[in-house]
Amino acid sequence: MPQQTYAVIGLGAIGLGMAQSLLRAGLKTVGCNRGPKPLRVFAENGGQITHDPAEAAAAADVLFLAVVNEAQVEDVLFGQGKAARAMKAGSLVVGCVTVKPAFARDLEQRLAGLGLLYLDAPVSGGPAQSRAGKLSVMASGSPEAFARAETGLKAVAAVVHRLGDEAGKGSAMKVVNQLLAGAHIAVAAEAMALGLRMGLAAEDIYTVITSAAANSWMFETRMKHVLSGDYTPLSAVDIFVKDLGIVTETTREQALPAPLAAAALQQFVAARARGLGREADAAVIKIFPGITLPHKEE
Repeated sequence: MPQQTYAVIGLGAIGLGMAQSLLRAGLKTVGCNRGPKPLRVFAENGGQITHDPAEAAAAADVLFLAVVNEAQVEDVLFGQGKAARAMKAGSLVVGCVTVKPAFARDLEQRLAGLGLLYLDAPVSGGPAQSRAGKLSVMASGSPEAFARAETGLKAVAAVVHRLGDEAGKGSAMKVVNQLLAGAHIAVAAEAMALGLRMGLAAEDIYTVITSAAANSWMFETRMKHVLSGDYTPLSAVDIFVKDLGIVTETTREQALPAPLAAAALQQFVAARARGLGREADAAVIKIFPGITLPHKEE
């Protein structure tokens, strides 16, 4: 069987690392992005690049989508990007975007109508895990889709959870993950703010909590931004406005009370309203009054 060609559309904080991991595994990979900087980085690593989603899709046997939201997925595949109709019959789309489960199910059906396979495969992990090929993938789809995706998934992921034979289950699991992730970030910021308000040093709060029972991965990673005063957006406030929005819509559809998710969403909405949407999600701490945050050293 000839070697497959891979493409990654969306070379952001996660997509660029995925593309680099595929390339590092010896897989022919095309990177596609609107902005020039990630393309330049990927080209410097030996990858093929394009600004045109249809061009990337036409070359790909397996297409990883790592864009921001449902609207961008729609635009890339069926709108101005025209990627879906550019793909060869039997090729695979791997959706790594956080979307509603119903959207993932609909996408599988629409792509099947074009003779294409779809794997519902949202990911968890930050830029460091992506660069190292150590993402966690929550996937569902047909056995054929999993078989076609296997080599690429081995290159980008430390673990692949197989959650069912049709799209939707992977996205449902990501909704669960994002409920926890968003609530953890919001409460980590609230706890840090309380400590600062009581006169504790940020460094002491961080040192004690990261060695105590109350620690979480989100506290440990996000409160580093607070200590350094660096809110460069690897995962932005706007991402959790979107993702917790999906969580609350889904819980409403399921008639399931989710008061903690709703409260966390409002914290991120408040941060965006203060103009912090494009800062790192840890910037949600800036909504708390009466605290002095560490400043970034110049």
